[in-house]
Amino acid sequence: MENIHEKLIITVAPTGSGPQWKKTPYIPIAPEEIAKDAVKAYREGASVVHIHARDPLTKSPSPEVSLYRQIVEMIREECDMVIQLTTSGGAPYGISLEQRINLLLEIKPEFASLNVATMNFGDGVFINPPDFVRKLAMMMIEHKIKPEVECYDIGHIDLMNNLIREGLITNPVRASLVLGVKGGIQPSVENLLHMVRQLPPGARWNTIVVGRHQFPLLTVGMVMGGDVRVGMEDNIYLGRGILAKSNAELVGKVVRIAKELGREIANPSEAREMLGIEMTS
Repeated sequence: MENIHEKLIITVAPTGSGPQWKKTPYIPIAPEEIAKDAVKAYREGASVVHIHARDPLTKSPSPEVSLYRQIVEMIREECDMVIQLTTSGGAPYGISLEQRINLLLEIKPEFASLNVATMNFGDGVFINPPDFVRKLAMMMIEHKIKPEVECYDIGHIDLMNNLIREGLITNPVRASLVLGVKGGIQPSVENLLHMVRQLPPGARWNTIVVGRHQFPLLTVGMVMGGDVRVGMEDNIYLGRGILAKSNAELVGKVVRIAKELGREIANPSEAREMLGIEMTS
């Protein structure tokens, strides 16, 4: 709990690649909707946005570079929040390895997710072969893209540690502990504690919880000194049976909890400094 007095980095994940749009009319789909929702979340206190793009007509996850570029450019016009692109792009739903690589090469974001293991993911399979993971990690080093390692289970932390030993992930290490995905570790205080204890010394970690246990476990993560992620990618409810009408509402709730716990909120400049991210032009 040594980071309890550090400022809290809040990430918002507005859209994701799953079929949440079938359960709520409020999830943003088109590039302008995603960008507008991200900026609203920034104004509530989010300093990082995790971006997935979708086909505006079919609502399916899309690897189309032009959609990502539109989202990034529209956010950049309005604020300086840290932009993190997915490198899964909807892989459990049919996006290929080549398309995922192309997105990273074409956009060259300042921050990107790095998934280290193949796993069952919901009703699909999330493919991340070891050679592909190493290739992505090397590309991130080459293009000065900060990786955030997504750990959906205990073994994924071990794989991350192997990449650190190989020099493919450098300090400051950023890890997200993802609980609640069908096929990964399930959400409980015990599981979150166990994951945190496996992290290398000095790693800055982020709590991500999918589903109804989100806010209770994010609160535990904040008490322990971790950062948090909210957004409709992970959870569409503001409270029991109450749909969030925007991602900004979810950010606002976690900000209120953080303030009650005495955690100050980091702005984008502070988040970049804490994460070791160079501001892009």
